[in-house]
Amino acid sequence: MKKKADKQKDVSELHADLEKTQYLIVTGFEKIKVQQDFELRKAVRSAGGKYKVVKNNIAEKASEGTPSEAALKGLKGMTSVAYTTGDPVALAKALIAYAKTNPALTFKVGLVEGKVVDVKGIGELAALPSREEILAKLLFMINAPAQRLVSTINAVGRNLAVTIDQGVQENKFKA
Repeated sequence: MKKKADKQKDVSELHADLEKTQYLIVTGFEKIKVQQDFELRKAVRSAGGKYKVVKNNIAEKASEGTPSEAALKGLKGMTSVAYTTGDPVALAKALIAYAKTNPALTFKVGLVEGKVVDVKGIGELAALPSREEILAKLLFMINAPAQRLVSTINAVGRNLAVTIDQGVQENKFKA
């Protein structure tokens, strides 16, 4: 049994983390073995997130005054929290991929940019392309018109050179 001072320390640490984050996924983890928990933590870390097993009342107290307050109220059962200050899509993808191979991990609720989302919303978030993919597509869209313009300008000179070369080969022009 933890002492009251240790519980207060846990609440203050979690509160400090929750103040910084806008992206949170609350999960249930009944019947997960130690090795599976290790793999889950590793997957969350590789996605740039943090994962903590929390008591429901500690999570509720720690969330007071933070954006995650609505998501962490009235929790029941065994609860864990995965959160990130970085890419929420990567975190959601990592958790969804893990849950497919380990059905003991269940989703309760999520928080995206201060808005509470349900399990369906977490799945939709995981279906989005990653931040890097979106930036690459945006960069392509910005570069595409410039590339087309350069190709069109170069085509005039290239076509003229081909026409002259064909004329020289057919002896219509003298070089």
